Amino acid sequence: MPLEGHIVVLGLGRSGMAAAQHIAAHADADVRVSVYDAAYGPALEERAQLLRSAGIEVELGASDVASGAALVVASPGIPPASPLMRSALCTGAPVISEIELAYRVSRSPWLAVTGTNGKTTTTMLVAHLLRTAGIPCETVGNIGDPAIGIAGDTGEATVLVTEVSSFQLALTERFHPHVSVLLNVTPDHIDWHGSLEAYARDKGRVFANQGPGDVAVIDIDDPGAAAFVEPVAGQGVRVIRVSLGAPCDDGAGVIGGRLVVRRGDRETVLVAADELAIRGEHNVSNALAASAAALAAGADPDSVREGLRTFRPVAHRLEPVGEVGGAEYFNDSKATNPDAVLKALTAFDDRPLIVLLGGRNKGNDFRGLAEAVAARCRAAVLFGEAGPQIARAFPEGSLPLVVAGDLAAATDAANDLARPGDVVVLSPACASFDEFSSYEERGERFRDLVSMLAEKDGE
Repeated sequence: MPLEGHIVVLGLGRSGMAAAQHIAAHADADVRVSVYDAAYGPALEERAQLLRSAGIEVELGASDVASGAALVVASPGIPPASPLMRSALCTGAPVISEIELAYRVSRSPWLAVTGTNGKTTTTMLVAHLLRTAGIPCETVGNIGDPAIGIAGDTGEATVLVTEVSSFQLALTERFHPHVSVLLNVTPDHIDWHGSLEAYARDKGRVFANQGPGDVAVIDIDDPGAAAFVEPVAGQGVRVIRVSLGAPCDDGAGVIGGRLVVRRGDRETVLVAADELAIRGEHNVSNALAASAAALAAGADPDSVREGLRTFRPVAHRLEPVGEVGGAEYFNDSKATNPDAVLKALTAFDDRPLIVLLGGRNKGNDFRGLAEAVAARCRAAVLFGEAGPQIARAFPEGSLPLVVAGDLAAATDAANDLARPGDVVVLSPACASFDEFSSYEERGERFRDLVSMLAEKDGE
């Protein structure tokens, strides 16, 4: 893809930084590269100086983009309604995402995983299955390195397994994975997209350029995902339908407690669901989708079986982080919306459960979640900016509630409530940005807090 004229990058996060560096390194000397970010501060200024030393223009605290751009590459954190994005759209230049730019410069086949929940675990599992099968691959996108930093250097033998968000997909034009996976579509990021319909539409862009010879793996147990089956099949795409029930003629499902992938009369029996190290019915669905995708990408059944047995939980996704006083603690910090918490509630059979909920709300209604938590949990600890709002969603007296100011206070409160045999899980249903820079930082802090409690308990 030729890089010409004035190229603008919006956002100085990981993907923006990588995009600017790639463009500057691969463009002709007469190409002008500018980076705009609405924020400012010491960390951003340090990044800006690094780019400026490479001849890249950087403007922090920006709200307007200069006219005359030939192409705009937008980071996923830039909301459509922000002044910076509106200004970029007014230039008349094409506005694309970093993942779209990476696709345009790559020669590798792409395998894309999206969905409201489960996409990181599924992406990592697909990559694990392919590597077990001896198929070279790289994980890029929302996990691993920014795609633009890798895509131009890999060849046709390496599969780029990418976790793609609705933010990234919203600004794609040519992005064309050979294998796509849609896990689910439930309310999330409504504050960014404006409506559930717009959010679903952007998720569906993962299929936009697929056609005959391509494969779409779609979970039909989820109504939001199932709605795409017929339109995508109408494009000539082979659709593999995933369900926790028995598989259809071209599908993946469960028969007699074992994961099975079927195509016509050929049935591939994989492993028993209880052989998986990842917990919960939702992870059985994720394993089915990952297996179907890996087989479609060329993995052999024996390698898929081995990979399913050897894959371990991903950090911040129902990750076991310790035991205190006979209670087990799990870090599910990646559960940043109510639907993700609903899935976590199914992962521990009938064991007594204490859940930590809170952070920054992303425009979600917590009433349905409160009803499910009251029915399943022994107690709930509500914390952070959204803690009082979540508390109001619970009917009075439905279960013991504790409202805490921050994560540390919430962890202490959960420890006070916990009894031997209980499960304590941080599954917040909210973003982390009221207290932390990312869900990873929040999960790491929870892990440290549990470790400190365990040390005290052992004294």
